[in-house]
Amino acid sequence: MSAYSARAAAGGQWKRTADPAGGRAVDKAGTTEQRAPAAVAGDDKRLKKHFGPIGLLFTAVGSIIGSGWLFGALKAAQLAGPAAIVSWVIGAVMFVLIGMTYAELGTMFPHSGGVARYPHYSFGSFASFSMGWVTWIAAAAVSPIEVLAVVQYATNYVPWLERLDADRNAVLTPAGTGISVALLAFFVLVNFFGVRWFSRINNVLVWWKLAVIALVIVVFLATAFHTDHFAGFGGFAPYGTHGIFSAVASAGIAFSFFGFRQGVELAGETANPKRNVPLTLIGSVVLTGILYVLLQIAFIGAVPSDAIAKQGWEHVGANFTAGGDVLATFGPLAAISTVLGIGWLAALLYADAIISPGDTGLIYTGVTARISYAMGRNGNAPSGLSKVNSAGVPWVSLILAFAVGCFFFLPFPGWSQLVSFVTNSTVLSFGSGPLVLLAMRKQLPGHDRPFRLGRGTTGTVAFLALFSTNLIIYWTGWDTNWKLFVVIVFGYLLLAANQTFSKRTPRTDFRHGWWVLVWFAGLAVISYLGTYPEASSHAGNLGVLDFSLGAVASLVLTAIVMALALRSALPSERVTEILAERREVDETPA
Repeated sequence: MSAYSARAAAGGQWKRTADPAGGRAVDKAGTTEQRAPAAVAGDDKRLKKHFGPIGLLFTAVGSIIGSGWLFGALKAAQLAGPAAIVSWVIGAVMFVLIGMTYAELGTMFPHSGGVARYPHYSFGSFASFSMGWVTWIAAAAVSPIEVLAVVQYATNYVPWLERLDADRNAVLTPAGTGISVALLAFFVLVNFFGVRWFSRINNVLVWWKLAVIALVIVVFLATAFHTDHFAGFGGFAPYGTHGIFSAVASAGIAFSFFGFRQGVELAGETANPKRNVPLTLIGSVVLTGILYVLLQIAFIGAVPSDAIAKQGWEHVGANFTAGGDVLATFGPLAAISTVLGIGWLAALLYADAIISPGDTGLIYTGVTARISYAMGRNGNAPSGLSKVNSAGVPWVSLILAFAVGCFFFLPFPGWSQLVSFVTNSTVLSFGSGPLVLLAMRKQLPGHDRPFRLGRGTTGTVAFLALFSTNLIIYWTGWDTNWKLFVVIVFGYLLLAANQTFSKRTPRTDFRHGWWVLVWFAGLAVISYLGTYPEASSHAGNLGVLDFSLGAVASLVLTAIVMALALRSALPSERVTEILAERREVDETPA
């Protein structure tokens, strides 16, 4: 039957069937008896609801303030000059739009691992695996990135951890790789203790990180602020719009805002999602966005003038030194502090270079485990990934996150090399949110929505959020994007193996999720023909699409994907079946 059947009521006089418009109780004759709670796919009851409003918000803020702020100001200035300020504003606006779509979904379905689970509800298993796989790969790479940031700053006083390659990029030494693996193992160990203990520690660490950023901004503005840096040395935007938008994708700006997702990924572990989820998703981006813009302003004004004059903003990081060493590569903010003679601030930054990335690495280790946990609950990944221990932690998924995280130290042995890959894969995973939001308006119009976007703005916000996703991926450039598409193809091979050999798998619902392939293919073509990061004689980056044409192509692709997805969405009856199936699994004793 198309709608699910529940247990008979007392005396067997009537039974409930799901009503797509919101879950009404219906008797055998089809008469509506009363309004019943809509069926929802919940979480394992052993997941603990230990995140309050500040705890959840600070988890997102702590995740956002990781390694991005330590390196992002320099990387953005090298790509965009003083116009990097605009890049940060653009990035913040884009992620507020994306966060708004997830604010509604996160209160409708407050489930851990929501970014991977929501596509399953609206488009079935194929779409949810596609987005879940990309989400998991991206999240699994974040903790290694934060480890690399810790090691990169530590190289200033433990020089055998990293070295400079021929392109003057920092890469791990064999000893540095061993230390990195040990740090990642520590993140896993902490997460095994459960979220209550970690939440308490995280709140303290976030206050520390906010205080350090504020202190750096104030000190730089007060002691070494040169207003001529904003107009001289090539002007405010020496590399034009190309540099401004490249910085959003490639300088760690988009990467720096990814932590807003904790409002979704940990929504099943907060007691009041109606209040806490929207506060976290939107509030975390606004708060950190203001700090990042102020930090970029302070950085541009504080950079030594002679360092800019030598080779312009593009190579500014290689042109200010202290003690005869090029410190900017291993720690730009600490390097400026040293050059300015503010030794105590440099020492504080070296300490924070352990705390800020370390805190974010701890968060993402747990988040990665919860994404594969969600895929196990969906049924399109091995069910063992959803096993939870007595502390409420998906321990099998946590071990898998550690194993895969170690792998990223091999092909991406430095912070800069890994950031672009994480940026495009993570942003791509967010792109399903706007589509699920619009689909759910038709599939479950009567479902409770504690936070609801206005009817007149929902379509616009969803379209702009998906458009922002496509633009960021385009700006990342083919040199990075082709690696993402190879990983996606590998994921489909794993899906085929799981469907072939697993005894219990959900139906694929391919005819409701095939639009994902159109989306991925369109992004690949646009990226291949584009100019980002710059036109090249090698395969890809052909320069056929300049900034304007690339934006138009991304706009057209957004409209096509949105239309195909909404036309292909599951019927309401199938949505309620999926929700009921997941609820039965979630309520089954372990």
